[in-house]
This record gives sequence, C-alpha cells and structure tokens, in this order.
Amino acid sequence: MNKFFLLFAVFHITSACFSQVKDSTGTLVSGSINLTNNGISLVPTFTLGKPATIVDVALRRKRLSFEPQFAFALEDAKPWYFIFWLRYKLIEKSKFKMGVGFHPGFVFSTNEVINNGIAKEYFTAARFFVGELSPNYFISKNTSIGLYYLHSRGFNSDLKQLNFLGINTNFSRIKLGDKFFMRATPQIYYLKANDSDGLYFTSNFTLAKQGFPITVSSILNNKLQSSIPSDDFVWNISLAYSF
Repeated sequence: MNKFFLLFAVFHITSACFSQVKDSTGTLVSGSINLTNNGISLVPTFTLGKPATIVDVALRRKRLSFEPQFAFALEDAKPWYFIFWLRYKLIEKSKFKMGVGFHPGFVFSTNEVINNGIAKEYFTAARFFVGELSPNYFISKNTSIGLYYLHSRGFNSDLKQLNFLGINTNFSRIKLGDKFFMRATPQIYYLKANDSDGLYFTSNFTLAKQGFPITVSSILNNKLQSSIPSDDFVWNISLAYSF
C-alpha cells in the first residue's frame, strides 16, 4: 500500500508540473521521474544499495533556477534524501559556461536504539549544506570538458566535511542511427570525506530516442584507490520519464 501511495504522489506531482510548462512570468518548468535498481547519489561513492525512485523538478527563469530533488526507497517508500538546489549561471558564453549552486539537504535513515532492554526504531534526518562550482569549456556543440567541485558540511551527521573534485568529459549527442542517440559523461574524481580520501572513475550513459520522453541510463563507479569505506564497484540501470 505504501508503494501505491508513493507512485500516486509521484505521478500527481508530474501531471501538476507538466500542466505548467511555462507560466506568465516566463518561468520554465521541467523535470523527470527516475526508477532504478540501485540508488546512487550525486557523489557516486555513496549508494542506497536497493531500488529507488528519484523525482527531479526544475524551475528556471533566465540564469537562476530552483531544482528540488526527492529520493525514496522503493521497497518501503521511505524517504532517502531531499535536496533543494538553488543554481545560477555566472558565465554563459558559446564556448565557456560556469555555474554555481548551493542547497540545504536532508538524508534520512532508520536507527535502532535499545532503551531499558527494548529495541526501538527511530527515523532521523541528517542535515547538510552543500555548495558547487561547475566550469565547462565546449570543444564543439555536443562535446565539452569541465571541472566539478562540491563541498559539503554535515551538522548532525558523522560525515562532518566532504570535498569532491572531478574532471569530466561530456558527449551530449552520439548518433546511433536517424532517431536514437547516446549521452556519455566519463569522469575521474578525488573525494575526501572527513579524514579519509580516495580516487575513483565513474561514467554515466543514457540511451534516448528523438522526441520520446523515456530514456534508459546507467551509472558505473569504480574505486581506483581509497581509504573511504565503500564498494569497489557499483552500478545501476535506470528508466526515466522526462517532461
């Protein structure tokens, strides 16, 4: 029953946003619903380890955008994380673009506490404040290279401080015939979490059809060398509906 209400809420949000693609102020609304066999976060070292659904909504006006994201575990419909990005495009040239952003975020977990010999489960939320910087240089219309830097501070979490620095290449439109194309974003990144650090390679692949709102994507993440507790290799496959 929880799964039913989760999916109902997700599709209700989608239909509401879809009906307001552009309002009278010129604000553009877009978004996606993503179903995956393994939830992988923005920092792909950290995963949910089980099926998840992620709902993205973006409201853009000129260079400013508000981009909330809501992630849930599919098994029990419990929230995984909520984040609320506020992003601004500092530079927007034909060859060079750079954006900045920040968000308050909440990561949810269930913890078991024994009180007077009785085990009780408590649903808690760890709070984070995150900032990002993302410069990109365009080699061609569909190919760019860039840096991505993210800094996170945790307030009621064991993860007090996190730094992420990635070098990426983005191939936004690799033709696979007349109607199909693929997007690929390979990236090598350095991650420091509290006093531990590591080096990783990750890549995101998306298969899409021209004019069709459903895409298939996959994230691969491989640990090269790291002292951060995590799996050596993680992957997922996802189905997304975009509007």
